[in-house]
Amino acid sequence: MTQIRETVPLEEIDLSDPDAFVERVPHEWFRTLRREAPVFFNPEPDGPGFWVVSRYEDIREVHRRWDIYSSEIGGTSLEDLEPDQIEARKSMIDLDPPRHDEIRRLIRGRFSPRAVKEWEDQVREVARRVIEEALPKGEFDFVREISSEIPMQIFADILGVPQEERRYIIEIGDHLLGNQDPEFARPPEKPEHRLLPFSSPAALELFRIGRALAAERRRNPRDDIITQMAFGGLTQREFDVNFVLLATAGNETTRHTITHGLLALIENPDQLERLRRDPSLYPSAAEEMLRWATPVHHFRRTTTRETELAGTRIPAGAKVTTWFTSGNRDETVFERADAFDVGREPSRHRGHMTFGPGGKHFCLGAHLARMEVRVTFEELIPRLRSVELAGPVDRLRSNFFNGIKRMPVRVEAA
Repeated sequence: MTQIRETVPLEEIDLSDPDAFVERVPHEWFRTLRREAPVFFNPEPDGPGFWVVSRYEDIREVHRRWDIYSSEIGGTSLEDLEPDQIEARKSMIDLDPPRHDEIRRLIRGRFSPRAVKEWEDQVREVARRVIEEALPKGEFDFVREISSEIPMQIFADILGVPQEERRYIIEIGDHLLGNQDPEFARPPEKPEHRLLPFSSPAALELFRIGRALAAERRRNPRDDIITQMAFGGLTQREFDVNFVLLATAGNETTRHTITHGLLALIENPDQLERLRRDPSLYPSAAEEMLRWATPVHHFRRTTTRETELAGTRIPAGAKVTTWFTSGNRDETVFERADAFDVGREPSRHRGHMTFGPGGKHFCLGAHLARMEVRVTFEELIPRLRSVELAGPVDRLRSNFFNGIKRMPVRVEAA
């Protein structure tokens, strides 16, 4: 087993390198940054460099102050885009108020605690069916058979996407959001494709699907998000980019959390046994899986003016990245932060920041994701006599998503 150092020299840290995240998350880098350089300037080989915010409270400060740290000026991804590219990809997450609030208001009711509660029986039915179809195989890819299927089947219904297209949308989303990985990267086919969201021609396919669905809903409205968006006063570009956002985010983050959650239980059999003995721990276990997985490593902001954070001066127009992966392991907030604990006591005021640390951009789907993770394991664990890895875990090459592409497992059903 590779010996993991507690800390490393600052000069060894380069968070711009996706290769650093292929084998595992370099948590020793973040430990070093939290202790020695909580606001750290990371050079880039092909860019101006960016500031790294690694401590929990400092991340919260950035996300509270959207007037200083803008999502809209430079977008929320690390790559530097031309102004027309930034304009072309402005979904909710790449907007500041007031337009951010107007679009969010259009669909937020679908994700309220009350609305999500009404979906629990259906989520449980889907989880039960997917799991019972997979387990008799004995050996299978957990990502393909279970962790991608459950959230996408549910979200297809909420969004209004035909179930028969869900697998295709998962594959497109992999190409769109996993484009740092050679397996999924697709170079633009034509010069005009550089204007597409996420700089990927895979977006064209999602645009096509979304527009066809919107046209159908204008003829035959239904009780789903596409109908709300189709009649919501959005421009065509706003509809396109927000359909892409919802169709991908509704699956990717929950899928990765469920996968990392099972991996954590396999690697910590004592915690799996605690869940078997005490089913009341499933809600706290779901929260711990979300903290542990942190499926989105970071988001980017751009400073609107010169400012100071944690005693460090940051110039106007600078890229500032907030690393949720680090905030979720901050030793000053989480006791035994590097331990996976299904019974971890939640804090009312300082919970994990997997859905964001609050502020305008707190994840719309947080209640749904929490419920899906909890219900999946409530249905999975009692049906397992044993579970183990059946091969290497194939991680996504990305410094943005903490993703697992494939995870072969061997199971014995209870």
